[in-house]
Amino acid sequence: MNLSVIISNPLINVGVISWLLAQIIKNVIDYFKHKTFNKKRLAGAGGMPSSHAAVVCSVLLLSFYLYGFHSPIFGLAFVVALVVMYDATGVRWSAGLHAKAINHIVEYLENEDGIDKESLHKLIPTLNESLGHRMIEVVCGALLGFAISAFTYLVIM
Repeated sequence: MNLSVIISNPLINVGVISWLLAQIIKNVIDYFKHKTFNKKRLAGAGGMPSSHAAVVCSVLLLSFYLYGFHSPIFGLAFVVALVVMYDATGVRWSAGLHAKAINHIVEYLENEDGIDKESLHKLIPTLNESLGHRMIEVVCGALLGFAISAFTYLVIM
């Protein structure tokens, strides 16, 4: 399979472009918020806007434009979009809260006398707390995905 085959699929293209733009926006916001560049944010989960929501919503809308409401492709894109956005605000958000609590427990234990800090960190490494999204982050990601898809269809196609 060569590159021309991959870039010939508009659903893949719009999804990749949506992910890239969401990650760029996320990094710009993070830079202005913390006044420093964090390279882990380039591909990291969480933050504003949700790149997951941007990807699934851009594919959802473009599949509607290209194939119609009754197509199996649109149906699948719709169901996947619902699952991804529900997961981002529910399960992954809760996992991030659990990670935060565990990190606080480990920090507390580090300050206790007689605790082997090296063994503690081997047993429980610092967990990523930025896994899920607030609802506004998902909504903004979805709107970004819809905008990119509409632009792609109306201007480029």
